[in-house]
Amino acid sequence: MAGPRPGPEGGPDARAETGPAVEPVEPTEPTEPEDDPAAPAPLHVPRTPTGNAEVDAQLDRLADVDHLATDGHVEVYEDVHRGLRDALTALDARPGPPAPPAPQSSNDSNSNRS
Repeated sequence: MAGPRPGPEGGPDARAETGPAVEPVEPTEPTEPEDDPAAPAPLHVPRTPTGNAEVDAQLDRLADVDHLATDGHVEVYEDVHRGLRDALTALDARPGPPAPPAPQSSNDSNSNRS
């Protein structure tokens, strides 16, 4: 009767005695933002309210970049820029207070007396 088969180093084959080899499984950890420099990270840029609802809404929209990869920032910035430009254009289109009457010159007042 033959004994255990020799292994690669001339000794008994370990697989024959212990069964099939099992590769250890390394535990996976969730990727933290500091571990992945390409991962989105909040910028924490403070935004001060202006009192104008349209402008404040556009400034609040800037917070969206905190959750996007860098290549998604351009779309948000362009959208905010367009919204701010539209808000400024709307201010120009609104009628302002009436202009004060032009002062009459002294020559005009003399001509009325004759």
